[in-house]
This record gives sequence, structure tokens and C-alpha cells, in this order.
Amino acid sequence: MKTHRKSRRGRIFVATALGTTLLAGAVATAMAGEDSPGSGNSAVPALPKSATTGIGPVSGLIVGYKSKAREAHSDKAVRKSIGVAAAKTGEKLSYERRLGIGAALVSLGAAQPAKDVIKVMNQLRADADVAYVVPDSQAPASGIEPPLDADRFNLPSDGTDLTSKQWNLSDPKAGMDVPDAWRTSTGKGVTVAVLDTGVAEHSDLDANVVPGFDFISDHGTGKDGENKDNANDGDGRDSDASDPGSFAKDGQCPANEATSPTSSWHGTHVAGIVAAADNGKGTVGVAPDAKIQPIRVLGSCITPSSDIIDAITWASGGSVPGIPDNTTPAKVINMSLGLDGRCTPPMQAAVDQAVQRGSTIVVAAGNQGSKKAPEDARNFDWASCHNVIPVAATDRAGDRAFYSNFGSVAIAAPGGDTTNSPEDGILSTFNSGRTAPASENFHFEQGTSQAAPEISGLAALMLSVNPKLTPAQIETAIQANARPIPGKCEGGCGAGLADAARTVEAVAKGASSAATGSPSSPPSDSPSGSPSDTPSSPAAPPASPSPSDGAGAGTGQAATGTDLGDCFHNACQVEVSAGDTIGLDGAAGVDELRIDSVSGNTVAFTGSSGNGAQQSSDSQSAPGRSQINNLVVDVISVDGDQAVIRLS
Repeated sequence: MKTHRKSRRGRIFVATALGTTLLAGAVATAMAGEDSPGSGNSAVPALPKSATTGIGPVSGLIVGYKSKAREAHSDKAVRKSIGVAAAKTGEKLSYERRLGIGAALVSLGAAQPAKDVIKVMNQLRADADVAYVVPDSQAPASGIEPPLDADRFNLPSDGTDLTSKQWNLSDPKAGMDVPDAWRTSTGKGVTVAVLDTGVAEHSDLDANVVPGFDFISDHGTGKDGENKDNANDGDGRDSDASDPGSFAKDGQCPANEATSPTSSWHGTHVAGIVAAADNGKGTVGVAPDAKIQPIRVLGSCITPSSDIIDAITWASGGSVPGIPDNTTPAKVINMSLGLDGRCTPPMQAAVDQAVQRGSTIVVAAGNQGSKKAPEDARNFDWASCHNVIPVAATDRAGDRAFYSNFGSVAIAAPGGDTTNSPEDGILSTFNSGRTAPASENFHFEQGTSQAAPEISGLAALMLSVNPKLTPAQIETAIQANARPIPGKCEGGCGAGLADAARTVEAVAKGASSAATGSPSSPPSDSPSGSPSDTPSSPAAPPASPSPSDGAGAGTGQAATGTDLGDCFHNACQVEVSAGDTIGLDGAAGVDELRIDSVSGNTVAFTGSSGNGAQQSSDSQSAPGRSQINNLVVDVISVDGDQAVIRLS
């Protein structure tokens, strides 16, 4: 679904040396997996090095097992496998629980230094049945939200109609033209899950809130802050998704984690942008008749990614062990959260499975645009996952907001810039409490966290008039009907500034250019917790030829190709063996990719350009990603002497 990649038009031709066949349903999601330690030109930061450079000490690991492994289906087998690793490393490891994606959460007992984490990861990876091992880490909203002075940016809840201050909805230059969209749709019948800090009571929200869930699992303090009190409500996971406040007392969280002495009410603000009711007072959301499902994943301390992974699964209607199923699954999931780093295999698995269930996932692109080395959204974890809609932020002048990440984004929406005036920010529902909840009010904020829920609200408007829209169709329609960015956007802002009226009108008239499609099945050897294939992308190419079409007949003749330009967002998937060659047109800097060997769990390959004059070799274990020039090679799975790879 992601559209930030440049279209590399050309055709993939597979010259079969050992009976290679193109897989049916060649358009598939690419998994942002971990690179092998020897990858010299990796598209994703290599693991386990990221344990030292990106996350610091961690107290847990997420382990994915191959689908045929006993551990993929047996908790007893997981415990035995972990016990072996514990004995060999001398670390206190324990099996904590099974995630909704099927992967196992392994506890290290306490926060461990990076060197010990690496030792355990390497030992677990030595097991041939292990597909991936990644640290269990994530960040709170404070990691992406520029802090604002609460008093200056507050407005009282006194019954005044404040919609005139919501320039983001109606400003003819920099707004999204939302009021005109309301003539066709107000979002009725659509539920939007807000994965955030929870929601505080507010008269502009209460009528539109449906039961959610609190997925924060850390809820106790221990020696040296080893067991952080992240939940701030005295208990663990439960059905109460209200926000008790995200403030942190001195010593409440581990010393290495950024905390705040005041509460952000971030989830309340985001929820109001999506669906504050049109009740004649206060603010109004983009989809005022949609329902909000608050799902609490952000608390006082760093939130482990395992909680967010389970929350995505539950929000989209998937099952999470030990948690009652969601009776009102969300068709849209908003994620105004994230951290520096690339999408990991379990993150991607959660996204892919949710999209396959029909949920559209909208993600904030991140707020590192003002750094000395401004960041592309591809370096922001959830925004770098495939099959999400990453959203950049613009200001009231129509320029890319100074803080916004850029580049690998699908679309831009107003995020505000309060540098000169609070009213240049985005006004939404809030709470006056400095720590615990107090009286309701309204607040101006800025950030990609504010831009993302505008797109989530727009998705709700679209689904209300056409409930059959797929996540791919929603993104395509939003992009196809966007306006050019009114100002400047260094680095790129996707398809432009979202236009709600044009998009909803197009969907209502059946004018969306997205292709129909249904979820396809994952490869048979995909690991537990690995991404499943998702609905076909817009303008999907025809199904790949079967062996009878010439591919895999062993003749050495070029098979019918798959147009990379048609793949666009997704990668083209192919099964290969040693000796196979894949011909390209050089647009990605590679004219031919040769498969040198397939053995163990690793594929070795060589890319050549300039009639073979320039060659680059690399190897990649499964699942994982490597890159030669601009050609991305995802190794999905290896089975004996054959491997499934995706090229994009």
C-alpha cells in the first residue's frame, strides 16, 4: 500500500536454470525484516547492532518461529527452547506470553545491558526454527510530540462554538475542505481505533466513544525501576481505556527513559480530531458521527512494542491470548506514536494481519524534521512499515511544518505550527489536569500526531459512503484526489495535501481508481509472526503465470515478466533457486540479479549493472532485507534449495 517508493518501471524476467516459477499473486507485502550481520548495504539497520545504537537496555525479546516449528504451536516447546538458551548464556530467561501474531515474548528478568541482550539474541538465532529475534521496545507520545505550554494553549469548555478556530478543516489554502465533505458523509457507522494514552471524559467525545481496552502490561515498581509503573492506574491489562494521566513521578520509570511530570492528554486530543461530535459547541472532528474506540498503549514510561502489536491485532478483530475478543472491530486504526528505527518483523506482521482483516492503518510520520540531520519517515518505526498510510504535517501557510518528517510518506495533512501563535496549531479536546484528570477543556497542539487523525477521520468519511473499500483503495483515493502542497515541502510530502471534499465525492460516485482485490494467503513457509499477504494494491498487475506459461519449464527461456511499475507500493514476489537470474531494465541500478546459492537459511546473490561491468554481491538470511543500489531484496523464506524473495 505504501506509495513513497519511486515507480521503477521495467519487467522482471526469470530465466529458469533449476525450474524456478513465479508465484501466483505476485503482488505482496514486503517484510521489513532484520539484515544478516554481514549485509554491507542494508536497507534496514542490522540487528543485533540496533540493540546498542537504537534501544539501550531492554527487558524483553520478541521471538518469531517458523510455521513448521513446534514452538510456533506449543508453549511447552517455547519454554524448552528458551531454557536451552538460558543455560548456554547464563541469563535468566522466561516465557512471558504468546502475542496475537503468534510470536513469543521472552522476559530477560530485568533491563539488561546491550552486550547481554546481543548474547541472548545470538543464541536464540542459532536455533534453525527461529525466524527472527528483536528487542521489545517502543516510546511514549512524548517521543514525537513537541512540548507546549499548557496554559497559553488552553481554551475553556464553556459552551462556545470554537469551530471558527479550526482552520485545518476549512481554510481555503491550507485546510482540508472538510465541511464540504460533510454534505455527503459524516462518518456514521464507522469505528476508528485510537491507539494512544486512552481518552479522558469530555462532553464533545462521550457520545461517540465505544468500549476499548487498556493494553499496557507494565504496572508495578521494583528494585532500581526494573519493573516500571507504566500503566499509572494500579493494574495491568483490562477493559478500562480511560486516561488516568501520563505523568511520571520521580523514580517511577527507569532512569534511561524520558518522562514528563505532567500529563499529555494526547489520546483525548487525537480522538477529538477524528470524531468530536457536531453538537454546536466546542470543536468538531473530521468525522463527527464516527465512533472512537480508545485503546490504551501509551503510559508514563516507555511502552514495549509487544503491547502495541497486541493492540493492533485486537483493534482489527484478531484474537489475543487471554483477552476477550473485540466485539466492535475498527475499520480504521490511528497510530500517532513511534520511535526512531525501522519496522521490525513482528511490527510488520501485526500490520499485515490487521490490513488483511480490512483495517486501514494511519500512522504519524514523526517529528524529527527539525533535527540537524532531518529524517525521512522511513527511519521512523511504525511509519516505515509497509501497508500503512504515513502522514506528514503542514502548517497554516501550507508549507511542510518545520518539525515534520518527510519523504517516505503517503499524504500530508495540517499539523500546525505554534511558533508565532497558539491559534496556528490544531485545536481539539483536552483536559485541564496537570497530572490526574480534572475538568474538560480544549487545547492547541502541533505535530504529525495531529495530522494523522485528520486522515483517519477522512478514511471514516469514505467508509461511511462505501463500506466495501479496501485499505489499498482508501489510500489510492486519498492520494488521487489530493491538492498540490500550497507552499514548500523539502524532501517530499507524498501525493500532496489531502482534500476531504474531493475524496469523499469521488468515492461516493464510484470514481476511486483503486482496483478491487481480496487478501491472498501467505507463503506456506512464512514464520509465525511474519506478515501475511494483504489486499491487492491499486492497479495490481495480472496474476503471475503458472508453470505452464513457460516460467519454470526448465527451458532457459525468459518467463513472462511482471511490471515493476504496476507493483509500485508492493513488491513482486518470486520463488528462486541457485543459478536463477532475474533480468531488470536497470532503472533500480541493477540490470540483472543472479542467485548464487540457497543454503541453510540464507540466500546469496549478485547484482550487476552496465552489461555486467559493475557487480555487487550480498547475502541475506530469512526473513530479512538487503539492498543493492536501489533494488530492495526481501528474503521471505527458505525451504531446502528454494527461497521466496520479493523485489521492489
